[in-house]
Amino acid sequence: MKKMVLSLKVIGDFRKYLYGEERSEATVDKYMRDIMRFYEYLPKDDKAVTKERLVAYKSSFSDRYKVSSINSMLVALNGLLDYMKLDDLKLKLHKVQRSVFYEDDRELTKDEYKRLLDTALKKGDQRLYMLLQTICGTGIRVSEHKYITVEAVNEGKAVVHNKGKVRTIFIPKKLKWLLKDYCRQKNISTGPVFITKNGKPVDRSNIWNAMKKLCKEAKVDDKKVFPHNLRHLFALTYYRSQKDVVRLADLLGHASIETTRIYTMITGKECQKSLSKMDLVIPWAV
Repeated sequence: MKKMVLSLKVIGDFRKYLYGEERSEATVDKYMRDIMRFYEYLPKDDKAVTKERLVAYKSSFSDRYKVSSINSMLVALNGLLDYMKLDDLKLKLHKVQRSVFYEDDRELTKDEYKRLLDTALKKGDQRLYMLLQTICGTGIRVSEHKYITVEAVNEGKAVVHNKGKVRTIFIPKKLKWLLKDYCRQKNISTGPVFITKNGKPVDRSNIWNAMKKLCKEAKVDDKKVFPHNLRHLFALTYYRSQKDVVRLADLLGHASIETTRIYTMITGKECQKSLSKMDLVIPWAV
């Protein structure tokens, strides 16, 4: 039986394949990091891909990473094996028990969100102030902010292309007027609203770093402050108001309701309150 060897050329071809599948830049970069980790794990003089080596590689993670992180790396590796037509070598993911509630120390509350906005204004960062409101007010992914254009603002909706799918994002009226005013002040007459001095859409890593710089002054735990948590706050607020997970899935651009369920989990404190309200525990008389 001919040995299948993993080479840098194969990895490069797989990268091109992922782009052809319209995977996002962030997804492609992550896949490449995970696959290069496996490539470097293999002996320098023998890059043959075997089941034994794959299983040993999977086992090497057990004490160093969370199960969710391991599964994420295995998904990338299985994608490569599928591309190499080595389906019989694909690895099984670890079974993970679904959490029934969101960890309290990870949830960004509405009050904390407002403190971040106030701090951005105090620092004179109007672009960040408006960008935070746009992500949180529409539920878009941070990478999708480039679709919030002057034209989209005027129309009150944006057409987003992501992961091979197209969806319409509606811009709330209050946000629409704020964005119009922002564009007038910044002399932005066409194209993306959130741009650098060179006229290019702001990079996601710059947004992440700018958000982190607000934490100390806003008195918000920096573990809670990242763009995706704004999307989570949008989803949870919408669900609590409308109780419509199907419509929420459409707004978020999810193909599966199961993915949307993650965004609607309540916190541990809320779970405790709900249990207490059931009033099924009766203390004995003293």
